[in-house]
Order: sequence, then structure tokens, then C-alpha cells
Amino acid sequence: MSCGGEHATPCSEVLAKVYSYIDGELEEGNCAEIREHLDECGPCLAEYGLEEVVKKLVARHCGADPVPGDLRSKVLHRIEAARSDLQVRESAEAD
Repeated sequence: MSCGGEHATPCSEVLAKVYSYIDGELEEGNCAEIREHLDECGPCLAEYGLEEVVKKLVARHCGADPVPGDLRSKVLHRIEAARSDLQVRESAEAD
């Protein structure tokens, strides 16, 4: 993801913490960093919005049902692949 600017907190770090941010599991200092980045970075804000919608949709439709193991594995694999891709892009932009 190319954000088109430099930020105090890198995009890859923000996206790595977005689930914890949505869940309210981050310390206030980290929340402030995430909020500041999302205020400045349209692509990350769009990603955050998508993540929040997906999480709410899953919660609404799955309720207390356990998540199938293969679904969880697939989602985690795709998240890790997206993070790796983002880190490569950020490294390339920094060079």
C-alpha cells in the first residue's frame, strides 16, 4: 500500500495493530499514534474501515459460534502476506 507520504508511524505498523485498535486493546499512547496516522493517511483509513466492517459482519453473523479452523488459518495467512507485501513496498519507497 502506498500512502503517498511519510508518517511518524509506518503504515505496516498501523495495519499490524488495527485489529487490536478496533478491539480497544491498545494502550492510550498507541491509540493516539494510530488515530493520528489514520487522520493523515487515506489508504490506511480505508483499510481500517474495511477491517472494522468485516469484523462487525463476522461478529453479527457468527455470534458465539466458533470460527472454523481452516477459515481462521486462511485469514491469518492472507493478513501476513499483505503485511509482508506492505513492508517490501515501504522498503522500496525508502530506497
